[in-house]
Amino acid sequence: MDRSAIGDARFFSRSGPHPLAIVAQAAGGTVREVDLLIEGLAPLQTAGPNELSFLDNRRYAPTLKQTLAGAVIVHPDMESSVPMATVPILLTEPHVGWARVAALFHPVPPLFPGIHPSAIVAEGAVIDPSTEVGPLCVIEAGAEIGPSCRIGPCAVIGRGVVIGRDCRIGAHASLSFAVLGARVYVYPGARIGQEPGF
Repeated sequence: MDRSAIGDARFFSRSGPHPLAIVAQAAGGTVREVDLLIEGLAPLQTAGPNELSFLDNRRYAPTLKQTLAGAVIVHPDMESSVPMATVPILLTEPHVGWARVAALFHPVPPLFPGIHPSAIVAEGAVIDPSTEVGPLCVIEAGAEIGPSCRIGPCAVIGRGVVIGRDCRIGAHASLSFAVLGARVYVYPGARIGQEPGF
């Protein structure tokens, strides 16, 4: 298994390979027409001829000049530093393009809507039917969980907590006295909110 590539397959789903034109479109950048199939993502130092990398910090320009990557996302000002064998994808915000391409190659795992039988959901809690609630979760009265969320195993969602759409609440996280907007990621074990002291 190649450990130099980004996103170890043991932990992250992968898609691809993708044609360079599709990768550039996902990034939101411009690229010359080249017949190249991109198999994955890798750092500048280890990327091979069928991998994509990026540069957003000019301090690493010497590394860019030596990369063997098939393609690289760079700011237009850095195009002259890209090796001849590497195809530049030009973008004014390379880090944004990189994030978009990372989502293309490593899509979020699909949701399995529904409430696990071992979860405890209080009467009066509102959970959108498109949300996945994992095993041993506790959802207290008055909590509201929006569409397309994933609530990880053993998470606790306190009384009256509101969670917007497309949120990910990690395993063993707890939320109380909190209102979350859309697309918030709460890492496993995190504690958000606290009862106010009187």
